[in-house]
Amino acid sequence: MSTKTDKTAQDLQAVLDKIAEMPEPYATIGARLHETILSAGPKLKPRIWYGMPGYATGRSTPVLVFFRLDDGVMSLGLSEKATVEREPGSTLRPSAWFLDEIDEVTLEKVAGLVRTAFS
Repeated sequence: MSTKTDKTAQDLQAVLDKIAEMPEPYATIGARLHETILSAGPKLKPRIWYGMPGYATGRSTPVLVFFRLDDGVMSLGLSEKATVEREPGSTLRPSAWFLDEIDEVTLEKVAGLVRTAFS
C-alpha cells in the first residue's frame, strides 16, 4: 500500500472515529451525513478539519463540505470555497444548517448541496 493510500485510509478512520465518539442522536446523524456526502460525491476525501469531519477533493485541497457538533448543536456547512447559488432576490449564499434529527428528505437535500458544492 502506498503512503498516499495509507494517509487516505488514516484520514477516513479518523473521521469515522470522530463520528463514533459523538453522543446520540448525533453519532447516528453524523454517520448518515457521512454516507450521504460520500455517496453524492464519490471522489471526495474525508479528513478531520478543525477537529470535525470535512470533505474535499484531495488531501491538500480546501474542504468544501463539513459537519460539526459543538455544545450539543450539530451543523452542516459549506465553506467559502464551495459552489453555492445565491438565494433568489438576495446577495446571500446559504452556508450552514442546524440538525437535531435526520430524515430522507433532509438527506436528499444534503446530497444535492454536495453535488452543487463540488461542481
